[in-house]
Amino acid sequence: MNYLLTIIYFILPFLIVYILTPWLIRYLRKIKLVVKDQNKKDKPLVPLSGGVAVLAGICAGLMLYIFIRTFFYNDQTPALDIFAATTSIILITFIGFIDDLLIKRNKDHSTGLKQWQKPLLTLAAAVPLMVIGTGTPVMAIPLIGKVNFGLIFPLVLVPLGVIGAANMVNMLAGFNGLETGLGIIYTATLGIYAYMNNRYEAAVICLVAFASLMAFYKFNKFPAKILPGDSLTYLLGAVIICAAIIGNIEKAAIIVSIPFFIEFILKSRSKFKADSFGKYKDGKIVSKYGKIYSITHLFTRTGRYNEKQVTYFIFAIEMVFCILVWFV
Repeated sequence: MNYLLTIIYFILPFLIVYILTPWLIRYLRKIKLVVKDQNKKDKPLVPLSGGVAVLAGICAGLMLYIFIRTFFYNDQTPALDIFAATTSIILITFIGFIDDLLIKRNKDHSTGLKQWQKPLLTLAAAVPLMVIGTGTPVMAIPLIGKVNFGLIFPLVLVPLGVIGAANMVNMLAGFNGLETGLGIIYTATLGIYAYMNNRYEAAVICLVAFASLMAFYKFNKFPAKILPGDSLTYLLGAVIICAAIIGNIEKAAIIVSIPFFIEFILKSRSKFKADSFGKYKDGKIVSKYGKIYSITHLFTRTGRYNEKQVTYFIFAIEMVFCILVWFV
């Protein structure tokens, strides 16, 4: 994968998302798919489900990659893996979009799918990766080493990975630019890591996701003109697991995902009822709880930081774990 093609793979998804997102914002307002921006003083209504635009960029980038490999290099070897990943990402994004559509009348947030429905539906998105037997059953586990899982890998670990990844990114959310910014950080890390280890298909998946997120961040950063919604958080989980499986970079994927594991543990203390966002007070964000049920509560509990500052603190935490990828 030469540098010129890398730039092309970056430019196309970036332009598509950059051009499509303003149109999507107008369309979502027209169909009234909007929710309250909880961390603002007046809680303005903001369009939801930006993952639709990001999906368009990712699909275009991945199809371009297959086109170039097929017609310029006469190499269709990566096509099957990329098509499987694309199918999984589309299915999961569609499930997330359905989740976004289920909005309460007070528009505080989406009611979402029921807890038993989420793993059942996201399980369907694992099928494309399972049936083609992509990836290798030999995984490098942090602190343990290489383990050969055999048939357990495609039949058990792949579906569990898809289900877990699709839902974990959704937990650490609720601030303008947070989900998108985190996605930019870990897709860049995984993309570079995969490229340096000659896992080019995994690198391309992360690269086109990174480019798409960079364009979307302009509209999602504080003050957000559009919110990611579950369509984007589910999509990002799918990108992580697809790159991990196809590129056999599970160890790196686990390390960059540690903040989400921590968030899962903290949220479980509230039986997953606590919100990550807080209450607006004199320009600052104050936690609604006396205890810490989210990583964001480490900062909102003090009431000293505004929304942008809390978001940047979470970015810094993610960067620490992304740096660890190169040393563990």
